[in-house]
Amino acid sequence: MSATFAGVVPVPAGDGETVVAPPGNGPGYWAGGPSAVATADGIYLAYRLRRPVDMGRGYAIVVAHSADGVALRPLVTLTKEQFATASFERPALVSCPGGGWRLFVSCSTRGTKHWWIDAIEADDPREFDASTRRTVFPGDQLTAVKDPVISADENGWRAWVCCHPLDDPDATDRMYTRDATSDDGWSWTWGQVVLGGRPDAWDARGARVSEVLVDRDPPVAYYDGRANAAENWKERTGLAVADHDGTFASVSDEPAAASPHGHRGLRYVSVVRVADGYRLYYEACRADGAHELRTELVPGEASGHRATLSS
Repeated sequence: MSATFAGVVPVPAGDGETVVAPPGNGPGYWAGGPSAVATADGIYLAYRLRRPVDMGRGYAIVVAHSADGVALRPLVTLTKEQFATASFERPALVSCPGGGWRLFVSCSTRGTKHWWIDAIEADDPREFDASTRRTVFPGDQLTAVKDPVISADENGWRAWVCCHPLDDPDATDRMYTRDATSDDGWSWTWGQVVLGGRPDAWDARGARVSEVLVDRDPPVAYYDGRANAAENWKERTGLAVADHDGTFASVSDEPAAASPHGHRGLRYVSVVRVADGYRLYYEACRADGAHELRTELVPGEASGHRATLSS
């Protein structure tokens, strides 16, 4: 790997505090897929709720606020019926550079393995309205797109999008991450594949970027990986470092973070800077197989649960 990095990044221990419990007990009940934004008045968090397949899968996106990063107050709930989708996956919540908010929503096409991404905008997170949705990443017949990670500043917008190839109907769980850029966050130009699975590794089946620390030099990505199709929905978290061309190279010979419970799945890490360190949110498996939304505070710049990266 030609990228160089020396430093520390916060990683979850896996046994964090539960902030949203799943809507039921046992496999198929999930609360997670978090996307967090820190502001002067606390943390805004978007997340997905899911039931088992025979009960409708991902059925709601909730946007909530927390003054302390732990106790959440729901502001608005969006339903899959409002988006005419079979299921939701992870949303992406963005504070727009010029003011206002944007919510990117992963939507499943009924009766297929295809996914697309819609976006809605509001002056305040309480005002998100599904009737204003616009498709920003439609995908196509050969590619499902979902679970975006979005960064926006005065220089423009950048996305890291999970792509699932649909050429083999028996292997649509395969995944890789591709980047995209935009001047306004509505019209996007696709870039390159920035991260994929590694043969014979714990992430051989695919790699989905879940967070990018863009203020690092070079940037560091958290990603979800799995070894095979049987580990679908059981991804664990790895770390990758950006190369000079914008691609990422994994520095995790084994998962950097996993749940201590059940199938050990720990995925969709979202990280925000707070006054006393880093606040991490993630979806993790419970002992009964359900997934819950957890949080951890990693204090300071040189303490807490951290991974040291060097290459």
